[in-house]
Amino acid sequence: MTSDKQPITIKKYANRRLYNTGTSAYVTLEDLADMVKKAEDFVVYDAKTGEDITRSVLTQIIFEQEGKGGQALLPITFLRQLIRFYGDSMQMLVPSYLEFTIDKLTSEQQKFRDQFASSFGASPLTSPTRQMFSSLEEQARKNMAMFNQALGMFSPFSATAHSSSEKTEEPSPPGQKADIEDMKRQLDDLQRRIDALKPKD
Repeated sequence: MTSDKQPITIKKYANRRLYNTGTSAYVTLEDLADMVKKAEDFVVYDAKTGEDITRSVLTQIIFEQEGKGGQALLPITFLRQLIRFYGDSMQMLVPSYLEFTIDKLTSEQQKFRDQFASSFGASPLTSPTRQMFSSLEEQARKNMAMFNQALGMFSPFSATAHSSSEKTEEPSPPGQKADIEDMKRQLDDLQRRIDALKPKD
């Protein structure tokens, strides 16, 4: 049984114009962003070479969305850390971990939406908001544990290293402390933004 829905083909021409072969019309990056939000699958090819350039076009969409006021999703700390992974021995694991984490977030997004709504429905904001982020942090820890477990099934070396680290239970290394400090700074920054949005008497 073949799939009824095939990805829509988008062609990118030398003048940077994007052509949707499904609708026989030119589209913009904003149109493609809307397609992604509607879960409409597509692939982008260079009209001249036939090369699949979907990844670079999706990256362009993210760049444009990040440039819009109030829509930035990627913290500067995250971007710096991501750049550091390029060329690092851990680079090959990063895509799998990020995909695993975003899949978990997507599957449980309604729970987080409910927590977010209850946090903003309460007064004062500080305590419930921090409680919400604590649950997100806890979920991230669970994700990492599950990812390590899944990784251990395919890599005995990784599983051994993980089990030995569990036995030692040494204090948090400086790098981890720095990450926690970064997270606290981001949380404080978010709280300041929330306070700025509150209606003034």
